[in-house]
Amino acid sequence: MSKYVKGIYKRSIFSSEKGFVIGILKLKETDDEELQDYIEKTITFTGYFADLKEDDMYLCKGEVVNHPKYGLQFQVTESEHMKPEDKDGIISFLSSDLFSGIGEKMATKIVETLGENTLDRILEDPACLNLVPKLSLKKQNQIIQNLTKYEESHKTIVYLTELGFSMKDALSIYNCYKGNTILELEHNIYRVLDEVEEITFPKLDRIASHFNIDTLDERRMKACLFYIGKKLSFETGDTYFVIEDLYESMNQYLGLEVDFDLFQSYLEDLCLENKFVLEENRYYLKTIHDAEQYIVKRIWNLIQKEDERYQNLDENIQTLEKQEQIEYNEEQKKAIRESLQKHITIITGGPGTGKTTIIKAIVELYQSLNHLSQDEAESEIALLAPTGRASKRMAEATLFPATTIHRFLKWNKDNNEFAVNEWNPATQKLIIVDEVSMIDTQLFEHLLEGLTTNIKLVLVGDYHQLPSVGPGEILKDLLLSECITTIPLNLLYRQSNDSYIPVLAEEIKNNNLSEQYLSTTNDFTFLECSPEQIGPSLKKLTEQLIEKGYDYKRVQMMAPMYAGPNGIDRLNQELQAIWNPKEEDKQEIKVGDVIFRESDKVLQLVNMPEENVFNGDIGIISRIIPSEMSKSKKNEIYVDYDGLEVKYLPKDFSKIKHGFIISIHKSQGSEFELVVLPICMSYYRMLYRKLIYTGVTRAKKKLIVMGEIQAFTYSVSNDHERIRKTSLCEKLRNVCINSSK
Repeated sequence: MSKYVKGIYKRSIFSSEKGFVIGILKLKETDDEELQDYIEKTITFTGYFADLKEDDMYLCKGEVVNHPKYGLQFQVTESEHMKPEDKDGIISFLSSDLFSGIGEKMATKIVETLGENTLDRILEDPACLNLVPKLSLKKQNQIIQNLTKYEESHKTIVYLTELGFSMKDALSIYNCYKGNTILELEHNIYRVLDEVEEITFPKLDRIASHFNIDTLDERRMKACLFYIGKKLSFETGDTYFVIEDLYESMNQYLGLEVDFDLFQSYLEDLCLENKFVLEENRYYLKTIHDAEQYIVKRIWNLIQKEDERYQNLDENIQTLEKQEQIEYNEEQKKAIRESLQKHITIITGGPGTGKTTIIKAIVELYQSLNHLSQDEAESEIALLAPTGRASKRMAEATLFPATTIHRFLKWNKDNNEFAVNEWNPATQKLIIVDEVSMIDTQLFEHLLEGLTTNIKLVLVGDYHQLPSVGPGEILKDLLLSECITTIPLNLLYRQSNDSYIPVLAEEIKNNNLSEQYLSTTNDFTFLECSPEQIGPSLKKLTEQLIEKGYDYKRVQMMAPMYAGPNGIDRLNQELQAIWNPKEEDKQEIKVGDVIFRESDKVLQLVNMPEENVFNGDIGIISRIIPSEMSKSKKNEIYVDYDGLEVKYLPKDFSKIKHGFIISIHKSQGSEFELVVLPICMSYYRMLYRKLIYTGVTRAKKKLIVMGEIQAFTYSVSNDHERIRKTSLCEKLRNVCINSSK
């Protein structure tokens, strides 16, 4: 239940362009018991505000939260700028800087003439100011204008929330249009989509019904078409479309057939408005088109740079071999040499080919060749990965700090902007990026924008894995362009006489499955069973693993799909009962159909950089505090991510789900000691080579595949995944060819 605080705004600690504020309020009144001790003291508040004026009174509704990092705060969901109500307060208000030229003497005269409801009287009947002796017409107009403006924001925000906008959306819209908000919406409500990033077409389209806009109104059709472009881009991973793609998708979305000539004219208008770009019968979203162009320009600049030559490099590599008691093969030596000498290099290979070993060697040699101390090395070298787990694995393997790309670029979640950018680039000189197959076009653009022109960039990955969630296929396109020095690693290292996982990965990649997959090896087992037996077999296997001393931190089960009898959602419920059964001393809460229990394994679903937790991170519920026992009076879930504890309130519960079994997509960038992979024909539409290859290559020490042989062999042979429409490869290749003429 929402609580309220009334207090005087003192100052802001932080404010974003979109109206998010962390500030200090001197508390005057509240109905929250926890805050009673703070009356006449200051508290911290957070929320979205149209405007805040120091020393003015505000009424805020929301809830008290105890942030694990920042302590007690009042989280505001609604706010109202309070007009002063007593005589002295009104006099102070009218003689403030808001009404310049109205001193205390004149303010006193106004209040004495109009009474304690002075401000309401002026707003209802501005002519009442004629009653005040010696108040000039100019000053009357000034009071009326400023007081009207003062009231405007609250009334506008109320209007927007009554239309159906959330408080956050209403404030974002008001901060964009200010006093013209209502006029702008009445003229063309769909303009909001261009100005306020968080608001989607479906949400706005529902609200637009209040304005009696015709189904085929040009404003609606163009907004819908732009939305379809963005939707298609993220659903398909394409960076461009042919006109038929957009036309069919728009008709399908609207449930009607738009006249094609009319549709084409809308598309032409959107090109003129710089929302789409037309190139050789390809339609690009402007942002993605520009991203591809920028990537080509930056990559080409790096390709052209003269190599850096190190004296006695081979001797230094030999010294490192002795120091590390390791012997690099010729591929690995070449990868190390090229990465240190060239300004851009790609190292690619499957599991067990030594990619991480090479990263470690590059870091150590760069440090010794440039005579850097550890601190100097950490300021000159950046190891990056798309996910938190991948960066952590990189750091553990290289014994050198690593971080996510978002964190490196100082991503601001509130405005979706990066503090490290082309105007404020990072100072590092050597950048090594792992798991590049997971990076989409726009993230790669942002990364390049955040780097100086004089850097060495080493891209590491395996393009046989699943492509990025967002549009593009960066690693594949860069490789196929054949413009960048690339060192493929083919020799398997992570292999003993009885080791099969790296061999199986190669067999899957090459669609050359041997009969060995039916044999049990030291690190691989195929347990054949029918689809109906998968659930019971997984439970029995789990019991056996527990008996052998395994816990769910060492074991990761993964499947291709969420829905169905053998889907992730159902299997998670069954596995929870074995890995973490109900016990009297374990707190638990029900969220929809899901029961979260202390000691549950959970998966993070979205990036939360402010908490240093990212999509795909896996943690353990360390404690649950029911609403009747918590200070916030809400259910609280605390999740431990390898020593970092993060608090979740009910509004955040959708950001986690059980992680006893996860999707193969979510496993990317991670490695697990033991992987269990159920597979059956009911997963049919998700059975293709890259997906199974990605799942198999997540296993570090042992892999157990369970299910139908037919489903496994089908998935290996099926390379008919949807080919993404991208033009990065073609554009980069054209630049290289034209420059060599």
